[in-house]
Amino acid sequence: MKKGICIGSLPGDTADEKLANAKRLGFDGVEVNTMTGPARREEHRAASEKHGVAVSGVMNSAHWEHPLSDPDPVVRAKSLEGIAASIETAAALGADTVLIVPAVVNAGVTYEQAWERSAESIREILPAAEEKNVILAVENVWNKFLLSPVEFAAYVDSFESKCLRAYFDAGNIVAYGYPDHWIRTLGKRIVKVHVKGFDAGQHAFVQLLAGTVDWPAVMNALKDVGYDGYLTAEQAGEGKGPMKDLEKISSDLDRILAMG
Repeated sequence: MKKGICIGSLPGDTADEKLANAKRLGFDGVEVNTMTGPARREEHRAASEKHGVAVSGVMNSAHWEHPLSDPDPVVRAKSLEGIAASIETAAALGADTVLIVPAVVNAGVTYEQAWERSAESIREILPAAEEKNVILAVENVWNKFLLSPVEFAAYVDSFESKCLRAYFDAGNIVAYGYPDHWIRTLGKRIVKVHVKGFDAGQHAFVQLLAGTVDWPAVMNALKDVGYDGYLTAEQAGEGKGPMKDLEKISSDLDRILAMG
């Protein structure tokens, strides 16, 4: 498997400095945020090429403020604009995936409405992803939606597209399930994996190896389903300083990878 990191965890003021630090600590890829305009994209593309660190994916950012499940079509349109910008970012940087949160269930949006609206919106933008050969990767988050692995699998399958798959977050699941169970159900649908520490007793995110995530079980399940892609740390540091925090994340992730 490959070792990845979210760009927000990397010290540095420029893309060059951030990717240099990623390379220094042995990361194979960096997940970036959506970028608008060619200048920032070119900056990151050049840094990626210079340091030999891939841009492994793009994290869309419009889906929380403008959910695809919102009752207002204007809001949904803004969300699609954000995904379109993410697809363009991925294509420009050579990334193969865009992470999306598909829907948000709340007091004003029922589960059924979240499913129907998000599916309709995703089908609208999916041809653009297919044209660029970019995968839209739906992530499990705390959005009160897709609350079982069976349902998650059914949602992904409903699109019948190689460009709509699952982005599995092992830390997010621990609050209400078992990561290894989800991995085995989702199987080949998983295109990317986020890792973060979580303590179920405290109901709090912690350092990668400090919580209650059963990492050997996670790694065995990933191996069993034939996953060989990125484990990307979406992890805050301990607050001991940017480089020390990154070194800790790197060493913890190395230990997790060794469990596989």
